[in-house]
Amino acid sequence: MARMAVKSVNPPRRRKGSSLKDAQKPPAFRPVQLAQLVDTVPAGDRWLHEMKYDGYRTLIAIGGGDARGYTRSGLDWSDRYPAILEEARSLAVSSALIDGEAVVLDRDGRSSFQALQNALKGAPGQIDFYAFDLLELNGEDLTGLPLLERKQRLQAILPAGSSRLRYSEHIVGNGERLLGQFCGAGLEGVISKLASSKYVGSRSGSWVKTKCIKRQEFVIVGWTPSDKSRTFRSLILGLHDQGHLRYAGKVGTGFGTDELFRLMELMRPLEIEGPTVEAPRAEVRGAHWIVPKLVAEIAYTEMTNEGTLRHPSYLGLRADKKPEAVVLETEAPAATAGAPGSGVKISNRERVIYPESAITKGELADYYEAVAPIMLPWVGSRPISLVRCPQGRARKCFFQKHDAGSFGDAVRHVGILEKDGHEEPYLYIDTPAGLMTCVQMGTIEFHGWGARIEDVEKADRLVFDLDPDVGLDFENVRTAAFHFRDILRSIGLETFPMLTGGKGVHVIAPLTPRAEWPEVKDFAHRLALAVAQSDPENFTAALPKAQRKGRIFVDYLRNQRGATAVMPYAVRAREGAPVAAPITWKEMETIDKPSHFCIRDAGELLRRAGSKALSNWGRADQELPDL
Repeated sequence: MARMAVKSVNPPRRRKGSSLKDAQKPPAFRPVQLAQLVDTVPAGDRWLHEMKYDGYRTLIAIGGGDARGYTRSGLDWSDRYPAILEEARSLAVSSALIDGEAVVLDRDGRSSFQALQNALKGAPGQIDFYAFDLLELNGEDLTGLPLLERKQRLQAILPAGSSRLRYSEHIVGNGERLLGQFCGAGLEGVISKLASSKYVGSRSGSWVKTKCIKRQEFVIVGWTPSDKSRTFRSLILGLHDQGHLRYAGKVGTGFGTDELFRLMELMRPLEIEGPTVEAPRAEVRGAHWIVPKLVAEIAYTEMTNEGTLRHPSYLGLRADKKPEAVVLETEAPAATAGAPGSGVKISNRERVIYPESAITKGELADYYEAVAPIMLPWVGSRPISLVRCPQGRARKCFFQKHDAGSFGDAVRHVGILEKDGHEEPYLYIDTPAGLMTCVQMGTIEFHGWGARIEDVEKADRLVFDLDPDVGLDFENVRTAAFHFRDILRSIGLETFPMLTGGKGVHVIAPLTPRAEWPEVKDFAHRLALAVAQSDPENFTAALPKAQRKGRIFVDYLRNQRGATAVMPYAVRAREGAPVAAPITWKEMETIDKPSHFCIRDAGELLRRAGSKALSNWGRADQELPDL
């Protein structure tokens, strides 16, 4: 297959930060490690304990004389943190990626969420940054190092006595006593972390949080009017439960006068007819309902049996979190924190699910248990579809993307609007327990959206599935993959290849999640057509299979709302239990087939994922270019 230029694709100017390899530019955003809520502080010297700050989780990326600030969901908030970033640029590093919390301290030295809200509205110079982890330094990926070593390196690069960049101190052991001291001082709680843990961009269980009071985010779904002013008496709250937005009560305290009027200005344009959620008529009499777009942080004493808040108090809006991601946090037993494995019991381990190779359900489960740390950063917090084969791959298999609750609490749900306007609960996982629960329920394959639950309307990757017609060998696929790499590179997009474990290869371009689905789909379609038109003997973008004879089909349909693609490290329900695996372009030169890896290669896949050559998989500060 000849490699041909695509004349109809004009290379645009390269956008700032589009390279995945240039360590002198600020490192790209990467998913942050999240903490699981537990009932008590875990005991023992394996754990170190830090203050739980009352602010916004923030990643600071430094490089090439520039610095950027990202929220936990990847939003670029650099313009909101000018003082922090000015000091970050002066650090004696060529590049760094620092994890921490943006806060405002009150007179007693306590972080105050309400004070932070006020500062973001007009006094950003008051905002400080507490740094508690270091993910990259001078081009080196540190996420595979133990936490204590990462913190030592972090402390070494932070200036002593800095007024803006502060090191988050910790103690080893004695976490319960520390929690008592913090609660007595009116602080929010304690974050506990395994001292030996690697940094995983998911909720792995090696970080847990214990709160002094209950508080979390809720969606504002309406308001009840005040008979004394032009504002409101209370906000009506909701949260997602089993993928559906439900009523969670009202909050009528915690508002200053300015905040009352600000909220009214934000809510009035969102007002709609008819209720946003079902609620007791007596509690929402005279309610004004709104499109569920606003998220508020609420403190409360407990949740009633009816699922509503007792003694709630408003703390502020959360502009860094999307309403679709708001679910009720539940406390897990601290005794399970940091325990090896997921804790999910696998039944019928001896059942043969790959009859041609005698691979059992137990072997499949052992594979997924082993690769959970490297798979969850890809599949976690992303709407997924499962291929379930309860009796094995040779029997009936089926896709599943919704759930009525049969999976239990470890497998979660995100409500997503369908075309007809109603909301459906889509599955997602964010813990090893969630992954292994799916396996226990007969799942073999995991397929995911090209967007995360933080904002399902914005793509964080482009996927071109190069699907060869019957009779074409892997050499044709290999040549096609390099051809696509060169085309995408010429228009400013760096990529990596992924063996699908099936017939073909995916060429994947990670994206900063800014472009919405119509734009992404149009881009992918036009590029596929341009490639097919420039080399019609070897490529086609035609959907009918009859028109694909002897050619490679450029499947661009993965790049639309609701479409899924097989996830990295997912096992395929195919002969020999092959595994989808990202590889380097150097490896692509000699790899033998798209089913090169199988479930018996878990150790090799873990070793490769930790290598320096592969440390940039899936991360990019690059946007969709113009064609």
